[in-house]
Amino acid sequence: MASRQIVMTVIAFGVAAGGAVLASTYLTDILENRSIAAVGAALDEAELTDFAFAEADGLRVTISGTAPDEAARFAAISAASGVIAPDRVIDALVVAEAKALAPPDFTLELLRNEDGISLIGLVPAATEREALVNRLSDLGRVVDMVETADYAIPARWIGALDYGLSAAELLPRAKVSVSAGRVHVAAITDSVEEKDRLETRLRRTAPAGMIVTLDLAAPRPVLAPFTLRFSKDDNGARFEGCAAETARDRGRILAAAEQQGLAPGTSCMLALGAPSPRWADAASAGIRAVAALGGGSVTLSDADITLVAPESVAQPLFARVVADLQNSLPEGFSLYSVLPEPEDERPGLFNPEALRFTATLSPEGLAQLRGHVADPTRQEVTETLAHALFGGDNVYNATQLTDAAPEGWSVRVLAALEGLSHLNNGSATVTPGFIRVSGRTGAEDGPAQVAQLLSDRLGTEADIRLDVSYDPVLDPITAIPTEEECFERVEAAKTGRKILFDPGSARLAAEAFNVIDDIAEVLADCSHVAMEIAGHTDSQGREVMNLELSQERADAVLAALAEERITTANLVARGYGEALPIEDNDTEEGREANRRIEFTRPTPPVNEGVERGETPAATTAEEPSETAESTQGGDDEQN
Repeated sequence: MASRQIVMTVIAFGVAAGGAVLASTYLTDILENRSIAAVGAALDEAELTDFAFAEADGLRVTISGTAPDEAARFAAISAASGVIAPDRVIDALVVAEAKALAPPDFTLELLRNEDGISLIGLVPAATEREALVNRLSDLGRVVDMVETADYAIPARWIGALDYGLSAAELLPRAKVSVSAGRVHVAAITDSVEEKDRLETRLRRTAPAGMIVTLDLAAPRPVLAPFTLRFSKDDNGARFEGCAAETARDRGRILAAAEQQGLAPGTSCMLALGAPSPRWADAASAGIRAVAALGGGSVTLSDADITLVAPESVAQPLFARVVADLQNSLPEGFSLYSVLPEPEDERPGLFNPEALRFTATLSPEGLAQLRGHVADPTRQEVTETLAHALFGGDNVYNATQLTDAAPEGWSVRVLAALEGLSHLNNGSATVTPGFIRVSGRTGAEDGPAQVAQLLSDRLGTEADIRLDVSYDPVLDPITAIPTEEECFERVEAAKTGRKILFDPGSARLAAEAFNVIDDIAEVLADCSHVAMEIAGHTDSQGREVMNLELSQERADAVLAALAEERITTANLVARGYGEALPIEDNDTEEGREANRRIEFTRPTPPVNEGVERGETPAATTAEEPSETAESTQGGDDEQN
């Protein structure tokens, strides 16, 4: 009986223990599920479930996964600790490796006005800030607000920076924006001519591959009188002067002229001073009248219009076209029409029996005056004006006196001479019936200038016949030499000669100045090209002394060029000593060749290796040098 009670007792304890275990397991599962649900909801609310995962092990909750950064890891642990006890949260998160920061976009703004220049932007730390400020110091006060970042210099940054600095030096009122491989220039110029000249120069000096955008503005000129002249003959249709007050009017005028054969792309200047809002209507009507006549010219000078028909036009056709034009002109415009008498078959020759004055101008600037003038006083006035316009030594006067000169003859002669002075070469003819000026000019607006001058001097009723053409070859703007041409011209200037120094010194020999004079003449047209005056020696003597001597000689050449009164801001002197021989130093001939001055493209302050983030490498003798070389002589074994 006792044994049975013991067994029952053991069974009872076993059942109780098992029930406790089952109850404990059940409670643990409930806690785990509730903890997982609470932490999961907290992570989801914080939008962290894309990398953080919760797992429960009894009362503990483990947060695992790969956090993108330390801040995200902290946020996940904080979210879990906010819903369960922090000592129950196990941090098993891993933080991903930080990615290397991308280099910033380096930019530099150069803002220049009359007070100086301001620098604003972010540049690579390797940029030589002091040299940059020193270069611009001649422009006035330099305000440096530039910040730096220690990243590798990006490709094409150095070329863009140098070009941007050159543009800022060239433009007194400008904003120049520089970034790697790209430069934007916005500026205000004093005139349309200055704008065109600067645009041409900036485009021609832009480095190859550089993206350059130009936004140059010029104030519109005020024309008085406001002039337009359209002609059509066997050589085609052309404007010898064109002005409009608005872009819309310009488009209408050009469209009317192009319908009559004007070449597309012809320019027409925008200016102030139009006598009527319907200027374009009057100009278009005049152009159509010339077309109806089969040629001739129409000149608008303010509100006065002169229509000149070809000599071959029949009178009935001429009368009908004149009537149609008169009826189509806007109110306020007056018309004068001319059906001229036929010209002589050889109008350029002087016929002593016909009343005529002729003047010719050669490409060399020599002027010849022939024909009739009214009296000795007017003959002297004519010669005096010619001397003033063409130079006293360039004028040959063979004029004759006549009693048959009509009223206003001298005014026409003087106007013809003044018109001829605007040409590079040509001729001017004055007869009782007409004035003709023909020739070539290097000014793009030269034909318009001649037309406006003659209309202003003689009035719109004068029969003015122009055959003036613009020749780009004569244009001093388009004739600016390219960088390559400048180096070629320097090379040609020294051909067969040397820049000599006194033996062992940096003092220029007397015969060296002839070479320097010729080089200075070339450099006067090449102020837009950066050049390095590089001094070199042979290997005789100590290396340090040779380096110093080469620098002193390069400096001496730069100083001599400065004395020639040319711009030297684009020149830099640098000595290389014996480091870059071009011949063998073991022979006298080789040493003679190595003692030299070269005109080269400037050595960049940071080479391409640095642009790629590498360590700068010293220039070696094996590196090719693009040069226009001027050799210098030595004496025996001396540098």
